[in-house]
Amino acid sequence: MGAVGVLRGSRGFRRLFAARSVSFLGDSLGLVALLLFVEAETGAALAVALLLLAGDFTPGLFGAFAGVVGDRIDLRKVMIGCDLAQGVLVAAMAIALPPLPILLVLVAVRSLVAQVFQASSRSAVPALVDDEQLETANSTLGAGTNGLDAIGPLIAAALFLVVDVRGILLIDAVTFFASALLLVGLPSLPPSNEHSGTSVFANAKEGLGYIWRAKAVRVIGLGFFAVVAFSGVDDVAMVFLAKDELDGGDSSAAILYAGVGIGLVAGYALLTKHATRFAMPVLLITGFAISSLGNLFTGLAWAIWAALALQTIRGVGIAALDVAINTHLQRVVPAGMLGRVFGNLYGAIGLAAGISYVFGGLLLEHTDARTTFVAAGAGGLLATAATAISLLRRARR
Repeated sequence: MGAVGVLRGSRGFRRLFAARSVSFLGDSLGLVALLLFVEAETGAALAVALLLLAGDFTPGLFGAFAGVVGDRIDLRKVMIGCDLAQGVLVAAMAIALPPLPILLVLVAVRSLVAQVFQASSRSAVPALVDDEQLETANSTLGAGTNGLDAIGPLIAAALFLVVDVRGILLIDAVTFFASALLLVGLPSLPPSNEHSGTSVFANAKEGLGYIWRAKAVRVIGLGFFAVVAFSGVDDVAMVFLAKDELDGGDSSAAILYAGVGIGLVAGYALLTKHATRFAMPVLLITGFAISSLGNLFTGLAWAIWAALALQTIRGVGIAALDVAINTHLQRVVPAGMLGRVFGNLYGAIGLAAGISYVFGGLLLEHTDARTTFVAAGAGGLLATAATAISLLRRARR
């Protein structure tokens, strides 16, 4: 059964798909608007970096608590509440266009709410589709969300011809309210009763303890963290590779940044039809390896078109590891623990991305973009090999 089949077969999943796709598109538009606003107001690269860290790094500090909400409260109510809260926060940014310190606080709070939403939405998928449809469902969600996320900057560029930053942020806010309206039609997704009488802190501690005890989950989480900690540097180094080593301009750099997005869309489209042919741990390791090799060989690229092709292939690898991780965890983690596992995992990935930005920037400063890409790819391959060996040993036992 392909994407069309899984969407037709479950009204609830169809609504979740539509809601997430709409809000992801709004997110993409809003990020472009905020980046341009901060650059125009401050002219400082540090301010732009702080905006990115507020959105990516801050939620990781609270990953242990992000999934607790969905494990304690009806997932439908959690997701609707998160969408409404994000809509209000973005509308406040649009109306006030506040100074940088206040804007960073609003962005950080919105990102924390988004972290809760993401953990809950991933936990909801197994309740909306049959087990044998999980691979296709996760691939379909990835295609919808990342596909719109990839074209978001292009839509933002067109919108800037008719509206300003405030207008685009208001459109972003509307997408969250539209998403909440779509989610109203979901069935009730109540939590298990095991959390009654326990505190939020106790639940968070229990979630961390489960991840540490469940070796397969721990190995996958550590491997994912390590791969991202190495590979996230491409966001920093890409523009320098395009302009310095490959003698391109701004348009060339923009094209290279689009490569991963193109690969993601292609990868998810392939996986909606073929993901069920693979064991998820095998697909996971394959995704780790392809994404890491993509960075390594990008550092050796001799032309813009070659680097674009390699980053597109890397995007296919990222799609594979994303589908594999989500599907595998949805199958092996108890339903009452799933939100906390996803909250901790993707919170840690946010931290890994922040680490990659910092250390990748330092490496770039002392070497060059080619060396940085090759080092990132080699480090990712080492993390891939370690994860594969650990999973193989566990399987043999």
